[in-house]
Amino acid sequence: MRRVLDALYTAAGGLAALCILAICLLISAQVGLNILARVGGPALSFTIPSYADFAGFGLAAASFLAMAYTLRAGAHIRVNLLVSRLPQGAQWVAEMLSLALGTAMVGYATWFSVQLLMESLHYGDTSPGIIAVPLWIPQLTMVTGLVLLTVALLDTLVESLRNRAPVIIDFGSE
Repeated sequence: MRRVLDALYTAAGGLAALCILAICLLISAQVGLNILARVGGPALSFTIPSYADFAGFGLAAASFLAMAYTLRAGAHIRVNLLVSRLPQGAQWVAEMLSLALGTAMVGYATWFSVQLLMESLHYGDTSPGIIAVPLWIPQLTMVTGLVLLTVALLDTLVESLRNRAPVIIDFGSE
């Protein structure tokens, strides 16, 4: 099970990286088209339809898909100033409390994101750009990322309970 979960987190992180790459390529292509229009005049003026919308969808997908991977890698921003000064047992208690609270909060957000996705499907909501994209498509990446983060938080909570010690390693201390 550990390998399956780690493979899921890694795959989501890889998809997030591909989204960032796609954003870079899309924006670079539009900048190139803008330069072409400046140099060549109005006859060579082209725009990638809804490029800003697609860049925004890609950014949202990258942000949400990367969260579970980032948590398991210990790279989330954490306040270690206080936690690092606590004894090992108190560090474990602090991690347990934060993981339990985080699981509850992200689970709540996941539930309502699924409801939003279902509502968008029901009403056929689309983006207002030149290319009308059904909103359930970008929302699906958000829901997927939140589901994975909920699973990762619960996974980390269970692992911490089993080890009776903190399991999130501070990325900056390695």
